Amino acid sequence: MTHICVLGGAGYVGSLLCQQLLDDGHKVTAFDIGFFGDHFLPHDSADFNYIQGDIRVVDQLKPAFEGAEVVINLACISNDASFVLDENLSTSINLEAFEPMVVAAKEAGVRRFIYASSSSVYGVSEEPDVKEDHPLVPLTLYNKYKGMCEPVLFKHQSDDFVCVVIRPATLCGYAPRQRLDVSVNILTNHAVTNGKITVFGGSQLRPNLHVQDMCDLYRLLVGIDAEKIAGQTFNCGFQNMSIMDIALAVKAIVEEEMPELGDIDIVTTPTDDIRSYHINSDKIQEVIGFKPNHSIEDAVRDLCKAFKADKLPDSMTNDWYYNVKTLQKLNAA
Repeated sequence: MTHICVLGGAGYVGSLLCQQLLDDGHKVTAFDIGFFGDHFLPHDSADFNYIQGDIRVVDQLKPAFEGAEVVINLACISNDASFVLDENLSTSINLEAFEPMVVAAKEAGVRRFIYASSSSVYGVSEEPDVKEDHPLVPLTLYNKYKGMCEPVLFKHQSDDFVCVVIRPATLCGYAPRQRLDVSVNILTNHAVTNGKITVFGGSQLRPNLHVQDMCDLYRLLVGIDAEKIAGQTFNCGFQNMSIMDIALAVKAIVEEEMPELGDIDIVTTPTDDIRSYHINSDKIQEVIGFKPNHSIEDAVRDLCKAFKADKLPDSMTNDWYYNVKTLQKLNAA
């Protein structure tokens, strides 16, 4: 049994990951500010502890780090659209809180720190395959701060404090704390709920990763030999597809899974969101043997099953599914 602290444990990934870490036989402490609640977390497990707190307050973090051997840091104001929020919110949480958090974890005796960066740090690139040594071209505060935190973490790397950075692709699929503000999930929601998919632009290339594969990677990183990951940065994506090709795939799967909806229309409209990049994820397979197993099509099917099981009520109107809308509603600061 390893004691794992999941920062941001009540988020999209954390809501799925915490239970699976418990299933793997670990002890889990989830630390989260609680913007989206915690009712979906495995509170009934004796090996699970939930601490509601703010990563910007080190004294609140200390109880979460007590006895923890591994930290998985998922905590942030997530996604590029967060630029519409108060800049101080993203700056304080995504950047200024980071190094004090890392230092506190190291001082508490944590031996492994896994940091969720983002493949959006690459911004726009014409390279056919963007590898980990590609220049970072941030377009928003979100990916700018993600990139800035990476060298800060490695500054504290040592023999007894193993640090690793993961740059995941855009996630998709179903999780207990569902997000419907990421590309595949957005398009699926519109197809199911409106019978029409609106594509903003369409030619932009986006790498994608099923949320289950994201969880499987973190589960692997918990116990893998330290020398394989210490000081390393890994891209992690599966399918690099254009937004239009994703829309076509969503249309086909939704029509197959929910034939009662009839034909799903696709309409296009211009966009200012020009992020486009094609990431290469060979390194993570070559170095640690990780290869995703779940496709975009699997994610869409999972979402269709969730819709049919009434697990996603009011999917177009409930702010809970949308990070920025929820933070605006809460007037988060």
